[in-house]
Amino acid sequence: MSGVTIRTVHDVAGIAAVADFLSDVWQTPRSAPPYPAEVLHSLVHAGGAVHAAYDGQRLAGATVAVSGPRRDTYSLVAAADQGLGHAVKQAQRAWALDLGARTMRWTFDPLVGRNARFNLVKLGAVGTEYLVDFYGPMADGVNDGDESDRLTATWDLTAPPRPYDTENTGDTGDAGAARFARAAETRVAPDGDALVRRDRGGRHLWCRVPDDIVGLRAVDPVLAGRWRHAVREVFTEAFDGGYAATGMSRDGWYTLTRVQETA
Repeated sequence: MSGVTIRTVHDVAGIAAVADFLSDVWQTPRSAPPYPAEVLHSLVHAGGAVHAAYDGQRLAGATVAVSGPRRDTYSLVAAADQGLGHAVKQAQRAWALDLGARTMRWTFDPLVGRNARFNLVKLGAVGTEYLVDFYGPMADGVNDGDESDRLTATWDLTAPPRPYDTENTGDTGDAGAARFARAAETRVAPDGDALVRRDRGGRHLWCRVPDDIVGLRAVDPVLAGRWRHAVREVFTEAFDGGYAATGMSRDGWYTLTRVQETA
């Protein structure tokens, strides 16, 4: 992107700026950032990497990753201004590949549909694990008042990178009558519309999430909590049954695909 540069950060001032940026994204006081500068310094010293994206001189995105066992890496956090997310994740991917890594993992809130679409569609990761209340209570301005369920994204770093403008196709396309024509199951969501549908062959099921869980949490935390529990029930049953999250439509429907048979 014109005018945007991405580089690893090692210096005190640069890492402090990243800590402040993450505070602003997660709406915490800069005196209590989600990732303090001293923690970021320690991660870099231990072989991790902090990448920062600059739009001119302005810090506009950041990622933090650490190396793991068995040629695996873990992305602790990634945040960027609109349009920069793909670029910073590709920089993180290049760093991991240079280490000899084959995969990268991270977690995200499964109720945030735009993040699911970015992770599963634009990057091509797969949701491989559902974690109930992973962090326990969180007090930042984004997650406060909700349970911290997370979906683990697993990204095959050796697969060819997808173009930034990749669109959904097939089962991961926008929801519509044709896609659900043979649906064998329907559950009702907290808003009264359909929550989940399953094809008669059992290969796929689809689960819907709210349009804007962050906004809903702010105005109606009780309803947001009902969504959390409803989606949790669908996902935990699905993952126990050998499914993985493989797509997300523009209108908020996950595609879950059976990837293994249970014993």
